[in-house]
Parts: sequence; C-alpha cells; structure tokens
Amino acid sequence: MRTFRSSRALPAIFASAALAATLTIPALGQNRPESILPPGFGDPNPAPSAAPVRPRARPTPAAVAPPRSPAPDRSTPADRAPVANAPAAAPSTAAPVALVPPVLPGDEPTPDATPTPSATPPSPTDFAAFVRADMPSYARRSLASVGVAGPSEGAMAPDAFGRADGRFLETLMRRLHPPVASRWLSIALRRALMARVDTPRGVNGADFAAERAWLLVRMGESVAARAMTQAVDTEDYTPKMFEVAMQAALAMGDPAALCPAAEDGARLGRERAWVMAQAICAGLSGTPARAQPMLAAARKSGVAGGVDLLLAEKVIGGGGRGRQAVTIEWDNVPELTAWRYGLAMATGVEIPGTLIDASAPAVQGWRSLSPSLAPGARAASADFAAARGILSSAALVDLYAAIDAGDDQIPAAATVARDLRTAYEGADAAARAEALAKLWDEPKGYETRYARLVLTAGAATRIPTTLAKADTDRLIAAMLSAGFDTPALRWRDKVLRGSDGWAMLTLVDPSAPTVGYGEISGYAGANDSAGLKQRMYFAALAGLGRLTTADIEQGAKTLNVPVGQANSWTRAIGKAALDNEPGTVVLLAATGMQSRSWRGVPPEALYHICAALRAVGLVGEARMIAVEAMSRL
Repeated sequence: MRTFRSSRALPAIFASAALAATLTIPALGQNRPESILPPGFGDPNPAPSAAPVRPRARPTPAAVAPPRSPAPDRSTPADRAPVANAPAAAPSTAAPVALVPPVLPGDEPTPDATPTPSATPPSPTDFAAFVRADMPSYARRSLASVGVAGPSEGAMAPDAFGRADGRFLETLMRRLHPPVASRWLSIALRRALMARVDTPRGVNGADFAAERAWLLVRMGESVAARAMTQAVDTEDYTPKMFEVAMQAALAMGDPAALCPAAEDGARLGRERAWVMAQAICAGLSGTPARAQPMLAAARKSGVAGGVDLLLAEKVIGGGGRGRQAVTIEWDNVPELTAWRYGLAMATGVEIPGTLIDASAPAVQGWRSLSPSLAPGARAASADFAAARGILSSAALVDLYAAIDAGDDQIPAAATVARDLRTAYEGADAAARAEALAKLWDEPKGYETRYARLVLTAGAATRIPTTLAKADTDRLIAAMLSAGFDTPALRWRDKVLRGSDGWAMLTLVDPSAPTVGYGEISGYAGANDSAGLKQRMYFAALAGLGRLTTADIEQGAKTLNVPVGQANSWTRAIGKAALDNEPGTVVLLAATGMQSRSWRGVPPEALYHICAALRAVGLVGEARMIAVEAMSRL
C-alpha cells in the first residue's frame, strides 16, 4: 500500500517508472502521417510507395498463428503504469455500426502497405551471403513476430490477433480516432498494441508494427510508440515505418532516436524532415562543421525555414562541439507541429500555452510522460493522462509527491499535493476522508474529476468501513478506478441498496450470483434523470453473463436497449470473440467507443464489448470497463 510520507522522505516514493518522455504530431486524423514541415516548403509529399527503401537483406517468413487454446478467466487487472491525435471530434451518439470502417477480411490491401515476403525461409548459406557486415546473424530480428513485451510483462500473448486478416486490422487502427471513452479499454488496447505478436496474414511485419506505433502516438503513448518502432531493425524499415519512426521520436522529444535511420530516410526522398535529421545527427555526433553546410543547403533549397530551421540549429548548437546560441520566437508561429514540439522539448524551449491548448489531445499524453518537464509543469497534462490510462494511479501519486518535495512549485499543483498528503497521513480517518472529499469536489472538468478518483485510489483503501458518514459511492469509485476490487468489496455490507456504490460492487464482485431483473429496476443512479445509468447497468450485467435470457429480453424491451440488433460491428466483434482473438476484440471494442465522453457510448455497445471481452478471457477488464461507465456518467 502506497504511503504519503513527510516531505523530506518523499524521494523514496516518487521514482516512477511511468514518467518517461513524450510529444505531438500535426495531422493526427489522417490515414498516415503527413509531412512534419508546414505548408510552403516545397510541393506536397507523394504517398509512400509499396517498394521498400532498398532490397531486403533477406526474405522474412510470413507469420503463421499457432493453434489457440481457450483463454483462461483472468482476475481483475491491477492498475499498471505504461511501459512505454487526430483533432478530437465531438462526442458521438451514433451506434457503433456508423463508426466501423466498411472493410472486412478479403478486401483489397491498403495502398501504402508493403507486400508480405515469401513464406519460404532462406537457407543458411543464402542468409549468410546477405547479412550486413555490421549486423551478425544472431542479432537480426525476424519480422514474423514483432513487439515490445510479452505476457510476463503485462502484454498479450503472441497469438492475440489469431488468424485475423492483417489488412483488416491495419484499417481498423488507421481509422480509429483516439481518445476512446474508457480508461480501462485504453489500457487494454496499449497491452494489445505493444505485444510481441505473430504478424497477421496479408501484411508485412514492419508495416504492421508501424500501424501499431502510429496508433500509440495518436493515443498519447509516446514511450510505447518509440519502443515499437525500435522493435524493428532499421534495415527492415518500410516507407511507412520511416514516417512513423519520425513521428514517434519527435513525440518523445528525442531527435537522437532518428540518427540510426537518418541516412536511409533521407535517401527515401519522401519526407523532407529526414534531410534535416541528417544535419541534426551530424551536429549531435560532434561534427557541426559537417552539419552547417547541410543547414545552409536546406535553407537555400526551401526545405525548411523560420522557426523550423532555427530549432534545428539550436539542437545542433547544443550537441558535441556546437557553439551556437539561438533564440526562438513564437509570435508568428500559427500552429504546433511535431517537428516544432519535438525539437523544442529536446532543447528546453518553452512552448506557449496557446499553441499547446490548440493541439491534438495526444499532446497532453506526451507532456505527462516527458522527463524534460518539471513535475509541476507535467501536472496540467497528468489529469488527461490519468483519465485516459496513460498514467497509472501510482505514477500520478509519485508525480504529486515530487511536486510536494520540490522547491519550485506551481500553487495549484502544490495545493493538490498537500491535500493528497493529508489524505494519506491525516491524524485520523475523519481527517483523511475530509481531504479526499476536498480533492473530489474541487475539479470541474470531465476528465479532471475522474483523474482525482484515480489519484486518490490508494488513499481511499485506507479509510475504514467503520467510519460514520463515509462517502461510500466515491470511495468505491476511487478504489475501482485503479483496480482495487478487494478493498472495495469490504464495503459490500455498508452501501445503500440501489446506490451507485451498490451497483459498482455488484458488477465487480466475481463471486456474486446471477441477479434478477428486480436488481436493475431497483437501481436509481445519482444524477440519472435520463435513465442512462440504469440502461448501462443493465447492458453491463447482461454482457457479463449475470442475467438470465428471459431477464435480458425483458430489460432490452423495457429499457429500449437493442442488445440483439446486428450490424457489421457486432458481427465482427462476435466473430473475433468466437475465434478467441483478444487483440482483435480489444481493437474492435475501441472502435465502438470512439467518443471522448461516456455519454457518447450506446448501452448496446457496452453489452457487446463486455460479452466479447468475457468470451476471450478478459473478464477483469470487462468488469472494470462496466464499473467505469457507472462512475463517469
């Protein structure tokens, strides 16, 4: 259990593994990354061709998914820190069928994909003939299985996508517009995207990794995105991977990550930023004399200019033997691109708040993970990141612990840190509960309110069930926001029947029996004049298998929740569940939750999502998503 200690003892608690680096991109809603330089610096770039940069060093075997075994029923997941967009649309109220791309397995391959190599592996003699001198054969990685983490590290299994068509999966990823409504679904999606999985049929392994990294970038998961691009050998990069690698490195504020691919990226000739990357890498390697002519040529040819060129000069001047002092002025900069954000973060240049506020939501996730920002500066972005599953409860507590222990404090963040300390270390349970209520009552924004529940999850577990007048609904919601189901269930006999807390515990209790329709009609959720909470409660219970067929039929008719209605999305997620493909199920579930607010998620979508997750063994995730619907509406 996490303890908030005295201010001079705090450094022991805020060594968070989740607070790693982040960044932004210019065209997050596009089907592929676009040029990171603004208009006016040459003709638009052509779309990537299907041809790789140069002949492959070796053929790559196509992935063949092994036979699947039934997925085990898993316990409720603990809230994990990340291993590690398109401009957000207004919350949608449409049914999931309108959100799903009309592409099913068997359709034409995506135009910018690289064809899958031959499935015939090379002979040892042929392989040795093609191996580059600087890459021994034992160090080369196959494209048949690409990813960052395995099941022991919290990711999904290699066969998470089963026998799903890779072109179908890539299309779903490309057309998904994060953030999605559910924090817990975002966490599950990250686990699926980062997994070391077998490359699906119909696609190249590098391209499939690039699509996953591009979606992670748009989700705000900059650390995970960069790790995914680095899971592929540079010599196996495709045009798509070159583009995504640029975006991921800039999202991390790490231009040095571009250097292994800079020469080949510039040779590709489709992204002018790679030409600039060559100059930057020359400067970072301690040869500014080589970098300056490159910058001069870029300026003369119109590849870059203005603040974009000045930021590159600043990076070069700060590396190796560079001696340049460059001042960055933002007065006439109309927008924040990935190039500007990434190089500004790398050089410690402060970005105006107006540009950040006008950026895509993913930028907030990148900033929350950035080690180049002081803890107080990250706090403003941390609420978004916690509400969206980018930061865990433990990482958020560590961040405020660092703020509390620091000398250079932002008043608003410092106040939250002091109240959090009291919530952990108050003189008695009443004082701790009062501090919790203060933290919950203060925020007004949708995401900030939920982020405070995530922040206080550990402190909520320290409130005894004997406390009189305890705010049981919010205590339970806070604990369950971080997956603390066992401490929350201690309140089972204390909650008022028909309350939000009672409904959440009914959903999360793994030992609870099948309930009757009377349990639903007796639920009167707080602030639920439109009856949406009750409909969500019914859909969640039905999806979790807690209602009989007769009760499901009665509820669907009485509450007008058409759980039996079929469309392309319900058929797709149902087939993925039947085929036992948890990765495909999670991706389709995210497709059905493309809304920044839970009010944009139809109850029938929640039913199908919970049912599909339960069918593939992700029971804990299904319960947490159902509880989240109750606590965020």
